[in-house]
Amino acid sequence: MHRKSIDVWVGLFVLLGLAALLFLALKAGNMSTLSFGKTYLVQAKFDNIGGLKPQAPVKSAGVVVGRVGDIKFDDKTYQALVTLELETGYNFPKDSSLKILTAGLLGEQYIGIQAGNDDANKLVNGDRINTTQSATVLEDLINQFIYSKAADGKE
Repeated sequence: MHRKSIDVWVGLFVLLGLAALLFLALKAGNMSTLSFGKTYLVQAKFDNIGGLKPQAPVKSAGVVVGRVGDIKFDDKTYQALVTLELETGYNFPKDSSLKILTAGLLGEQYIGIQAGNDDANKLVNGDRINTTQSATVLEDLINQFIYSKAADGKE
C-alpha cells in the first residue's frame, strides 16, 4: 500500500513538471495569450522593424488588441511589410498610427497603436496604415552618443 502512495505522488510531480515546461515553452514562444477569436488583417510598412517577430503583441493603451501576423520584405520600396491581426472587438479609425516599441530597456518589441480622430471611417480587413514610426535600435543610439562625445572633444 505504501508503494502505491509513492507512485501516485511521483506521477503528480511528473505531471506538474510537464505543465511547468509547457507554460515556459508558451512564454518563450510568446504564445501565452493566444486568442482564437475572429480577426481582421491590416498592413503597414516600416523602414526598420528591429527585433520585431511574428506573434508579437499589438497593444493600444497597454491592452493587447492583436498580434503581428506576418513580416515580409518589400523589394520595391525596401521596407518591411508587416501584417497585423487585430481582434474584431477593437475598431480603430483609419487615421491611426503605429509605432514599434520595446517593453523595458532590453525587452521584447511590440507594436503600439495610437488611435486617430476619424470616428466616421474605421479600419476594415485589408486596410493599410500609412503613419508608422520605426523601431529605435539601441546600437544606433550608442553610436550617436559616442560620435557626439568625440566631436565635443575635438573642439
